[in-house]
Amino acid sequence: MNQSLSQTRISLLAWILLGALALIWGTSFLSNRAALAGAGVLTVVTFRVALGAAVLWAWVLYRRLPVPNDRRILTRFVIMGALNNAIPFSLIVWGQKHIDSGLASILNASTAIFGVVIAAAVFADERLTSARALGVLIGFAGVVLAIGPDALAGFDLASAGQMAVIGASIAYGFAGAYARHATRGLAPEVAAAGMLSGATLWMVPAMLTIEGVPDFDWAPSVWVGLIWLAAGCSALAYILYYRILALAGSGNLLLVTLLIPPVAIVAGALVYGERVGLNALAGFGLLAVGLVVLNRTKTP
Repeated sequence: MNQSLSQTRISLLAWILLGALALIWGTSFLSNRAALAGAGVLTVVTFRVALGAAVLWAWVLYRRLPVPNDRRILTRFVIMGALNNAIPFSLIVWGQKHIDSGLASILNASTAIFGVVIAAAVFADERLTSARALGVLIGFAGVVLAIGPDALAGFDLASAGQMAVIGASIAYGFAGAYARHATRGLAPEVAAAGMLSGATLWMVPAMLTIEGVPDFDWAPSVWVGLIWLAAGCSALAYILYYRILALAGSGNLLLVTLLIPPVAIVAGALVYGERVGLNALAGFGLLAVGLVVLNRTKTP
């Protein structure tokens, strides 16, 4: 979701939670690959958003947080569910059928870059200053370098996988801009639960139409991947996300974007023997520089 780049000092607790969130989201790419070994793309995403929503609603009820019944807000949940979950999750999971976890995580790090560009186009108070424009340009250069010349020379499934992950980052950018209005006044956990519920409304009919009813006869590793995607990478991650936001501010929260790819790269190498190319690593380096420039530049 979209936030301004306000800065506050990071406490030890915030650093610990930031590291935990990076570990959780970093392993989501590994979990996607594990789940895809037995389940279809849409089944993986449906399982993630549906179970994630159930866990978060249980948390909302436990905390006795106020739940809206305004039809306009419920409609916003459905829209947010598409932009922030159903579309990007599906694109990332499909992309990971054709590219490694580490590369997918690097390309997904461009989310913050696209978010800044889209917010600048939509909101007057998020305009692109020269310093922020420099950060965006450096970040885009990193994306191009990570994709590499091979993808430009000939378009194949690997190229399509990379483009799918980039498409997911763009969807996240639009979701951030829309969330600024759509979730105003709601408890963060309620907004997240509603959003995942909205995504479930999109994913269930899509899964049933295209992939049919799952047989659930999956290997233990597939079940572990699916459960971690839902309970860890969705429900627990959102709870940690908003806790860090309250402790450290939105600018510092962007640091998680820099921490996720190293986790995904190491996890992919240890579990699946994946190797990330030098151009992808160099691209991530440029992306990191661009994000640091953006993080140090306050919105006017």
